[in-house]
Amino acid sequence: MPFDGKRVVAFESRRAQEMAELIRKQGGEAFVAPSMREVPMAEDAEVYRFGEQLMAGGFDCVVLMTGVGTRQLNRVLAARFGENAFAEALRNVAVIARGPKPMAALREMNVPAAAVAPEPNTWREVLGVMEGRAEKRIAVQEYGRSNEELLTELRARGAEVTPVRVYEYALPVETGPLREAARRLSAGEVDVALFTTATQIVHLAQVARQAGMEESTLAGLRKCFVASIGPTTTEALEEFGVKPKLEPSHPKMGLLVMEAAQAISPAGR
Repeated sequence: MPFDGKRVVAFESRRAQEMAELIRKQGGEAFVAPSMREVPMAEDAEVYRFGEQLMAGGFDCVVLMTGVGTRQLNRVLAARFGENAFAEALRNVAVIARGPKPMAALREMNVPAAAVAPEPNTWREVLGVMEGRAEKRIAVQEYGRSNEELLTELRARGAEVTPVRVYEYALPVETGPLREAARRLSAGEVDVALFTTATQIVHLAQVARQAGMEESTLAGLRKCFVASIGPTTTEALEEFGVKPKLEPSHPKMGLLVMEAAQAISPAGR
């Protein structure tokens, strides 16, 4: 069969059992680690506070670190302030984009950027394009992890820095399976990894970081055959240095599993 006994890890939550069965039907050894749970809108309180401050003129500059996070900020703030409120507020401040992905999100909202960090699009390039700028009240959009080096350097330049953590889902109540998935990846015990939402890689990295093995987990993931359900999930994976080898012909879980199995089988190569 296509997977031919390969060790397949997936991070589906609501449809975890269905995902495991799909993998087994393709001949894979399935390990499904639920990675998230839906949370009440109250979890977005930090984002709402940022939105209120931004729309009241409380920032001179907004640094957008990821395309996924930029779009999520827009979705969350639209629920509270209206569909175009975030874009309109951004047009009144200096917007710094960390490379092409947040820049693409800004183009979707018709918002210009004051500066775009060049390749390799790290926090150091962000600091470089902000060198000598006058803005001192700075908000930094974060998605999944905080960049303490960037925040510290901006503060050392005299800026008042507000990190804005973007939440879409919370970690599952029981994180043991997710930690086990991270351990298996870290130990090189996974052949195929399947991702069906952007949040899954964020939570995998978070749990791995808490266990002191984020780098080894991501290194193990980069050695796997990684399949992504679609462009938004692919973008999130790439933010963590993981480049998927496959997106299915349509963003369906069944096609993701089947086409990954076909691609990795000897006949599919």
